[in-house]
Amino acid sequence: MDWFQNLTQSNQNLLFKAAVTALLFILLWIIRVIVLGLFLRTTEDLKDRYTWRNGTKYIAVSLGIIGVSIIWIQHIENIATVIGLVSAGLTIALKDPIVNLAGWLFILIRKPFDVGDRIQVGTHSGDVIDIRIFQFTINEIGNWVDADQSTGRIIHIPNGTVFTASQVNYTQGFSHIWNEINVMVTFESDWEKARSILHEIISSRSENLNEQAKKDLRKASRKYMIFYNKLDPIVYTTVKESGVVLSIRYLCKPHRRRGTENEIWEDILTEFKKANDIDFAYPTQRIYLNPQEGKEGTKPS
Repeated sequence: MDWFQNLTQSNQNLLFKAAVTALLFILLWIIRVIVLGLFLRTTEDLKDRYTWRNGTKYIAVSLGIIGVSIIWIQHIENIATVIGLVSAGLTIALKDPIVNLAGWLFILIRKPFDVGDRIQVGTHSGDVIDIRIFQFTINEIGNWVDADQSTGRIIHIPNGTVFTASQVNYTQGFSHIWNEINVMVTFESDWEKARSILHEIISSRSENLNEQAKKDLRKASRKYMIFYNKLDPIVYTTVKESGVVLSIRYLCKPHRRRGTENEIWEDILTEFKKANDIDFAYPTQRIYLNPQEGKEGTKPS
């Protein structure tokens, strides 16, 4: 009879623990739903909503694990021993997941990037669309698509990569990037007039942008050692084999690089079409006769 009583008592104890465990999960789920409901009513910001959904989920899971451990472990003094044994086993058998978990904590605390940032990690570039415990996800840009536009592919990258690969953030700190457009005109063209046209185009296109860039730069300088003496657009002049190269340098948002290039190039084509003394240059072959075409001082006697 003793064994029967012990068995009955053991079954009752198991049923009680199972009931308490189920009640704990239900309680945590209800609390999470209430907290999310109260917060999500107050904001329409997608990034904040995403952060709260994931944050409350991780907190609820963590509390659930702690609660289940307390319920099912017979004696509190054994918790440290159990945790030690489990940790040793996990360290050996689950090295990569542990590194990814550490990477997740590093991303949350140090914040090398956040959801919505445009980044490059190793050979992969894209916009961060999700950060989870073991991996983060980016919407790929570049690759076979020009000008940093989306390819339509999604790349999942292990969080541990942040410890082994450099991370380039297009968005964090200074929110603008420098972009350059090279325009080549022939040696016979009025390059000074062409440069003036280009300067007028880029000044009109980036006037409002630079005001915003100055505000962002002042904000970023409080956190990073970022200093630029000149934020205004500029046109540089150099000479190549095929002609005179006029390089437009200007600030733009990372996501607007291709859009701004398109607008500027359309303006350039329109204005150069009106100028009879400006031609685009491209690689060609020609015969140069110095006696007929050369300057007076360079012609043979």
